Amino acid sequence: MTIAYEAVIGLEVHAQLATRSKIFCSSPTTFGADPNHNTCPVCLGLPGALPVLNQQVVAYAVKAALAFGGRVQATSIWARKNYFYPDLPKGYQISQYEEPYNLGGQVEFYHDGALKKINLTRIHMEEDAGKLVHGHSGSLVDLNRAGTPLVEIVSEPEIRSASEAAEYLRALRSVLRYIGVCDGNMEEGSLRCDANVSLRPVGTQTLGTRAEIKNINSFRYVEKAILYEIERQSAVLDAGGKVVQETRLWDSVKQETRSMRSKEEAHDYRYFPDPDLPPLVLEEAFIAGIRESLPELPIPRGKRFVALLDLPEYDALVLTAEKALADYFESVLSIFPQPKKVSNWIMTELLGYLNKQGLEITDCKVTAPNLARLLVLVEEGAISGKMAKDLFLDMLGTGEAPDAIVATKGLSQISDTGALETVIAAVMAASPAQLAQYRAGKDKLFGFFVGQVMKETKGQANPGLVNELLKKCLS
Repeated sequence: MTIAYEAVIGLEVHAQLATRSKIFCSSPTTFGADPNHNTCPVCLGLPGALPVLNQQVVAYAVKAALAFGGRVQATSIWARKNYFYPDLPKGYQISQYEEPYNLGGQVEFYHDGALKKINLTRIHMEEDAGKLVHGHSGSLVDLNRAGTPLVEIVSEPEIRSASEAAEYLRALRSVLRYIGVCDGNMEEGSLRCDANVSLRPVGTQTLGTRAEIKNINSFRYVEKAILYEIERQSAVLDAGGKVVQETRLWDSVKQETRSMRSKEEAHDYRYFPDPDLPPLVLEEAFIAGIRESLPELPIPRGKRFVALLDLPEYDALVLTAEKALADYFESVLSIFPQPKKVSNWIMTELLGYLNKQGLEITDCKVTAPNLARLLVLVEEGAISGKMAKDLFLDMLGTGEAPDAIVATKGLSQISDTGALETVIAAVMAASPAQLAQYRAGKDKLFGFFVGQVMKETKGQANPGLVNELLKKCLS
């Protein structure tokens, strides 16, 4: 008999905080520097060098905790997590263990059209390790990342599918970017995900043996790695075997997870309070000040767009995915207060272009006031919808205001009744056969006459007025 399994998934997300310097020293955190260039005695772990906590790191970490609705602890303890690896020069990582700075919280996201909430176990601060660069002649160590500030966001094992895990991660990244504490650049390692995956027979509550998939750096790979792991563990259990608790890596070339090492437990790391760092004590006024600085977050903002602007939920979800995009939308709306028309233009024309070019909204040359002005010109009948789309392409390339391009190219829409009637008369005179067929009942030829008028006016005729005048003249 085939057993149906339920996946039990928990994610541990490491987010690099967007400070200019590291967590315990003044070395810079800039990405792409020459190997071992962003280092000092502290992050190199040299004897006698002592850590000094970066206050901005704490502020960003608290901001992240509050954004997810966590309980920020008044007192937390720094701990040493001991393990030996070439990219960890001290032989231990400064982290938090038994008393982290934050407990609880939630990540909200939409999955299959429903709003889901996944609870968080904890968020704690820690320093990053360096990295190994592997080559044909061996492995080299780059310690630029050593000491880079991280928050580790640990979920409860409440995620039940690979697609759900990907949406959770997207929502988490969106919030971190909204509040400005992490750039979320997964390609540069600013956001990395470890996935804990286990299976249990449907209807049971006992947790199965889990495997941890380390350092997954894209939404697509998170989904693929979890799907693969679910299939692998199912095959092991169906064959009568036992899943081994271990750490695995996602091989994006072979599209599979592979064993890395046996999974460590907390006692393997021999945690103990760091003797060089006093307990972190946070005053309520400090926490309250950060709470007041939080912006409106994606889910509440999307709900407001639906309730007050009467936007479809899908539009609201797209427009609020990035803070800069939601801000852009509302800026256009403040000048041209027609939400659905603005939404359609942004989602179709603007995002279509940006996605094709691989650009962000912050890279867009068309300012919100200029897009609003373009929509006003269409609304006033000064230009047609087709002309607006052509104008928009020019604006995307140059950043010019629409009025300036209209003036330069002479693209204003023809709405003069007399001028259009003259063109229509000329078109009818030049098409006697089609005119006779139309008047004999072949109504489909109406489109032919519209096309001829638009051709003669080089697309500048007011389409609505052309239709109205043609109906009168042809009859």
